[in-house]
Amino acid sequence: MFDPRDSGYHTFRIPAIVARGGVLFAFCEGRRYGSGDAGEIDVVLRRSYDGGHSWGELAVLSSVPGRTCGNPTPVVDPGSGDLVLVTVQNGADTDEAAATRGTDPDTGRRVYVQRSRDGVGFSPPEEITAQVKPVGWGWYATGPCHAIALTHGRHPGRIVVPANHSRLPPPGVEPVRYSGGHCILSDDGGRTWRLGFVDDNDGPAINANETAVAELPDGRLYFTARNHRGTGPARVHAWSADGGEHLTAPYAGIAGITAPGVQGSVLAVGDRLLATTPADPRIRRELTVFGSDDGGASWRPELVLHAGMAGYSDLVALPDGRVGALYESGETSSFAALRFATFDPARC
Repeated sequence: MFDPRDSGYHTFRIPAIVARGGVLFAFCEGRRYGSGDAGEIDVVLRRSYDGGHSWGELAVLSSVPGRTCGNPTPVVDPGSGDLVLVTVQNGADTDEAAATRGTDPDTGRRVYVQRSRDGVGFSPPEEITAQVKPVGWGWYATGPCHAIALTHGRHPGRIVVPANHSRLPPPGVEPVRYSGGHCILSDDGGRTWRLGFVDDNDGPAINANETAVAELPDGRLYFTARNHRGTGPARVHAWSADGGEHLTAPYAGIAGITAPGVQGSVLAVGDRLLATTPADPRIRRELTVFGSDDGGASWRPELVLHAGMAGYSDLVALPDGRVGALYESGETSSFAALRFATFDPARC
């Protein structure tokens, strides 16, 4: 559905998807001149009005000459019905290492929000960096995947955007152990923002990176993240009992999910959680749906969505009770194109 052939883009990557009524909104990065994370990159969108059977024309939502625009993290604000989209930007020549070390502050990672009432026209990106990125942080990434609006507990309507960051290391110190997880919160439909929890693990085991979130029926939030270069399990998780303000305990490894170093998605379906990630621990292949019946405490593999090469993914609940998956895949590359597939969660 996102195929770079004849599109004007070299590669499409980093999927995120949400549903509003019967319309699906599929977001990703359109990488203009190469497949790498740096360079001129746009945030783009395609819509489906028939449950993902067909998709409309490509729309460009965020494009700035000389900049990387990416990490789309969309959500539907339940108060207004607006689509709210949080993204990040940095200079096109700024790579992750420079941003992590804070050596390029003028073009380092900045955070933006857009919104749309009709799902077609989006407002220009509005910078919110000062609200959500403390001084002393270098790298910053939202999602990448959908965000959520809370429906249970004491904070109905609160928007929770999962994210991660790095603290600037002392001179000469390797920055990899200075990564951590956090979330950002909005209690007014995405118009103003603030930091929620911040979790920094300085030991070798946990290095929380690309993050996803789901709301459990009891109102707790479940966060799961990639353990980027950590020595523990490939994926980590944590819970919040106060709407993302704090974690009940720091991120810890997930023993029941095997994965290579890669992003993953999570979705609450009734009283269950579903998660997707490539399951082969050696390479990005075998995109698998994992299921949990105990709020994320334990997981088991349920369904292989794509047996071949596959990478990043995101899940969405469909109006007919099925679940949709937007994911990277290919024959010899894990991100040759983005595909959309559906499955029945009752069979997981």
